[in-house]
Amino acid sequence: MMADIKKVVLAYSGGLDTSVIVKWLQENYQCEVVTFTADIGQGEEVEPARAKAQAMGVKDIYIEDLREEFVRDFVFPMFRANAIYEGEYLLGTSIARPLIAKRLVEIAQEQGADAISHGATGKGNDQVRFELGAYALTPNIRVIAPWREWDLTSRETLMNYAAKHHIPIDFNKAGKKSPYSMDANLLHISYEGGGLEDPYWEPEEDIWRWTVSPEKAPDQPEYVELTYRGGDIVAINGTEMTPAQVLTQLNALGGKHGIGRLDLVENRYVGMKSRGCYETPGGTIMMKAHRAIESITLDREVAHLKDELMPRYASLVYNGYWWSPERQMLQTMIDDSQRYVNGVVRVKLYKGNVYIAGRKSDDSIFDANIATFEDDRGAYNQKDAEGFIRLNGLRLRIAAGKGRKLL
Repeated sequence: MMADIKKVVLAYSGGLDTSVIVKWLQENYQCEVVTFTADIGQGEEVEPARAKAQAMGVKDIYIEDLREEFVRDFVFPMFRANAIYEGEYLLGTSIARPLIAKRLVEIAQEQGADAISHGATGKGNDQVRFELGAYALTPNIRVIAPWREWDLTSRETLMNYAAKHHIPIDFNKAGKKSPYSMDANLLHISYEGGGLEDPYWEPEEDIWRWTVSPEKAPDQPEYVELTYRGGDIVAINGTEMTPAQVLTQLNALGGKHGIGRLDLVENRYVGMKSRGCYETPGGTIMMKAHRAIESITLDREVAHLKDELMPRYASLVYNGYWWSPERQMLQTMIDDSQRYVNGVVRVKLYKGNVYIAGRKSDDSIFDANIATFEDDRGAYNQKDAEGFIRLNGLRLRIAAGKGRKLL
């Protein structure tokens, strides 16, 4: 099997794990390694990955800025669905994986490679997300997952392997590395491991990198106007922006006001519970504002149906089924619902919270003449409610008349 592999495309971050994987693949599979590094807004310089890959003899090195595609084609569609996993998680890591899988298989096809590889562990969700995405797009692709094959089971053994094989790792910097396993992109940053493995332990303040503590946030609220078109934010305070620019600006605003921190114990797809901390400042604002603009532009039953389907949609994203036919079917329905989700939402940011200060739309179906508590001038006949209530109560009255007890 190993002899069949001549060339592998590796999802390469330039960090310890994937740098070790480059050498491990070369040594164990005797194959050529092509590296692919995606800039999806992780906030770290990606170009140093080129020098590290070159130092290990990699000839074909892909480093791509995918921030616009990431937000436009993955984050924004997901937020049209108001997707939240298990009531809290905004799916920041989950939504990045299908894009990386897509580019991995595309590069493999360009290169005529025999396989792709990734650095996800055998305990996590990412192995599932990468591989399900790859199989959906290229059904006969071979996948090499070193964490499921090798005997390097800890950071210490990885460091020893790197030292033995002269792998270019910044050991001084690595020695000061955060005790947490972190993943970042333009939507969020996550923290796992270290003290977080005790679910009762409260993380220290310096764990957080994007947000100030709500206690130290400005004492004055800040108002921001978000313009929606087709369910997506297209302008902030009247200034037109690209999708990536929108999320970048909202991250800065949310971080400034201590918005978007989350401490969560989640259920992984592979069966275990995992505790993590997340910062999603821009996404938290987007979620609140999107529901606000939908509240005046969506039909009641459309809105309720979306809410009923949302947990299924969120689970599909979390579990790695972005490229599945059922997610695409749901997306078609969701996108159709957004035709009239246009207008402006005014949010107030203050001390870790997002408040809706107002919403307006030329496509609003909120009718003040009907909803008013003042004189509605005949726009609504309140006597109609009597028959409505009696008809809806008919089955309850029949059951009660038969002596069926509720208590």
